[in-house]
Amino acid sequence: MATIESVTLDVADPAAAHTFYTAAFGADTPLRLRASEAPTTGFRGFTLALTVSQPSTVDALVGAALDAGATSLKPAAKSLWGYGGVIQAPDGTIWKVATSAKKDTGPATRRIDEFVLLLGVADVAASKRFYVERGLAVAKSFARMYVEFDAGSGPVKLALYRRRALAKDLGVAPDGTGSHRLSIAGDAGPFTDPDGFAWEAASVAAAR
Repeated sequence: MATIESVTLDVADPAAAHTFYTAAFGADTPLRLRASEAPTTGFRGFTLALTVSQPSTVDALVGAALDAGATSLKPAAKSLWGYGGVIQAPDGTIWKVATSAKKDTGPATRRIDEFVLLLGVADVAASKRFYVERGLAVAKSFARMYVEFDAGSGPVKLALYRRRALAKDLGVAPDGTGSHRLSIAGDAGPFTDPDGFAWEAASVAAAR
């Protein structure tokens, strides 16, 4: 079964981005940074989502990100499915921090339980077939709306959502052009998927 080892963000200033992400989410994440001035405007078509155990942990991570220079797109709040908030990092990447729990069961921490890459795609069914053919195993699938793949032993879980629905969930306009400013490293690559998301071999990302 194919797995994802890391994701790389193209950023204008890797040192500044590293300082931000370390302050916001800690140093122990499968995130890599690469210097790039690739042009992009509007929604980049993805979000990185951090799943945590309880609302106070959401607040702790969102608060740390805001203190480090992030912008709030959706303040942390309760919903039908749990509790969560959306922020945008100084480099432009959109992050969602969420939990399915609606009440705290212990003291606040900054522990991240799951690191999820959620891609906004034009055709969920077609993208699902594309990824299954490349060795990813489906864990959950809801018609043509949402697909979640089994992370296996990898630290990153991949999920697919319709692009417009994802943008609406994040509180941004769905339109965007230019580079995604994202590369995905795993043992399924290298290739580029139907929506232009680039995969590379994990060994290439590790060498940077």
